[in-house]
Amino acid sequence: MAIIQSRPLTPGQRFLTKISGQLSSSKNSPQRSLTHSKIRSSGRNCYGRITLRRRGGGHKKLGRIVDFGRNKFDIPATVKTIEYDPTRSANIALLAYKDGEKRYILATKSMKEGDTVHSRNVKTDDFSDGTSMQLRFIPQGVLVHSIESEPGSGAKFARAAGMSAQLVAMENDLVTLKMPSGEIRYFHADCRATIGVVGNEEHGKRSLGKAGRNRWLGHRPRVRGVAMNPVDHPMGGGEGRTSGGGHPVSPWGQLAKGKPTRKRAKSSNAMILIRRNGKKMRKNTRG
Repeated sequence: MAIIQSRPLTPGQRFLTKISGQLSSSKNSPQRSLTHSKIRSSGRNCYGRITLRRRGGGHKKLGRIVDFGRNKFDIPATVKTIEYDPTRSANIALLAYKDGEKRYILATKSMKEGDTVHSRNVKTDDFSDGTSMQLRFIPQGVLVHSIESEPGSGAKFARAAGMSAQLVAMENDLVTLKMPSGEIRYFHADCRATIGVVGNEEHGKRSLGKAGRNRWLGHRPRVRGVAMNPVDHPMGGGEGRTSGGGHPVSPWGQLAKGKPTRKRAKSSNAMILIRRNGKKMRKNTRG
């Protein structure tokens, strides 16, 4: 994968950087049976009121159905193409199973056309990239992604471009993983994970080059609170250019920039050993 920069023939190309190198050379359209239409709400609820700001517009997108369960066990699959997915930062790989079925999975960093991947349900010595298996069968130190939160729930963790978690320890039916954020937490040993690092790791280093390209992605402008009137934001108003005064807050008064918002009674708190800020998780004292 490489970051390429165009000659600045137009102002929009002066700071534009793109990614090239991993996608398949073929320009085939996506597998029709594995796509679905995306109904965009533009941040509105069922009453038409904006509940999530700064969304709207953008190019029409065709969603891809990605297999996060990996429940076709011990049937070899061949990587046909590695394609772009407009709804996620990672690229996806089209698998053709030996029985004729086709599915999409997340493409790993080293995956290429012609590779063979498996989804294992028993202990094996195959730890190649793209192999899906239970955490209890994976040795310590191996990097994994697409991790299930509960056995059989489908992958929930480490699915973005360039993400991976490291298996640190295993004790009884609990496996300790170090997450991409630095958080250290438990997972049940029967949860499935995929070997390797998610591809397209250069995604975070790209530069859109102009505001219009951000609008193509469906992102609307963000207005600073200090630039608003007092009726619109707690930090608005004032004579001249003011910093807002006091601690930064949201339009509804919620403290920002450092205020912990995680619920102390959340059920998954018991699975967290060390938070991503390096502090040990406090035990729930309620009840």
